[in-house]
Amino acid sequence: MMLNESTEYNNIKFVQIIICCYICRKDCRMRFEDILHNGHLWAVVYDGDTQDALTKTFANWLDPGFLEEFFSQNIKDLETYFHITDLDIAIYDTIADAASLSCLIMDIRPEANLDKLFRPLENQRIHEMLLSREKAKGKRTTTHNSWLRLYAIQLERGIYLITGGAIKLTHLMSDREHTLQELRKMEMVRNYLLDNGIIDADGIKEETR
Repeated sequence: MMLNESTEYNNIKFVQIIICCYICRKDCRMRFEDILHNGHLWAVVYDGDTQDALTKTFANWLDPGFLEEFFSQNIKDLETYFHITDLDIAIYDTIADAASLSCLIMDIRPEANLDKLFRPLENQRIHEMLLSREKAKGKRTTTHNSWLRLYAIQLERGIYLITGGAIKLTHLMSDREHTLQELRKMEMVRNYLLDNGIIDADGIKEETR
C-alpha cells in the first residue's frame, strides 16, 4: 500500500511539473552563456537574473551564510539520510566538495571530457534521447556520498547546458521543493530549446549570435 501511495504521489508531482512548464513556456525568456568559451559548457541565464545558472549555483555552495541557512532549514533530512548533526561539518564538506567539482567542470584542457562527469538524470534510462536531462555529482567524502548535484541538458556528446544545481539530501527530487524546482527548470529549458529549434551545438551557437 505504501509503495502504491508513493508511486501515485510521484506521478502527481510529475504531472504538476508538466502543467507548470506548459503554462510558462510561451512567456519563458532566457539566454545562454558559453562558460568555457570553447562551446563545450553552456549555462542558462534566466530572465531577471544577472548571473548564469552555473555561477549562481557555485556562489551559493561556497557561501557559508547561505549554507548555514540551508542546512538549518533541512537539518532533519541531513540527520535522517546522512546521519550528520553538526552544521559546521555539513558546511565544510559542501565547500570542499564544491571547490573540487568546480575544478573538474571548468577544466579547459584539450583532453577534458564532460561526458565523464555527467550521467542520465533517470537512473533507469537505457536509450539515448534528444536533449536528454543529465546530472553531475560531487565526489564522495571519507564519511558520506556527495549531496551536490549539477543539472544540465545534453546538446551533443561532450556538450552540456547547465540549468541549475541543488543540494540533494533526499532520495527523490520530488521529495523537496528546492529539488523539485530544479526538475521544473530542466523541463522548462528543454521545452524552450525544442520550441526554438535548438537541438544541438550549432543551434545554441546560432541562438547566441
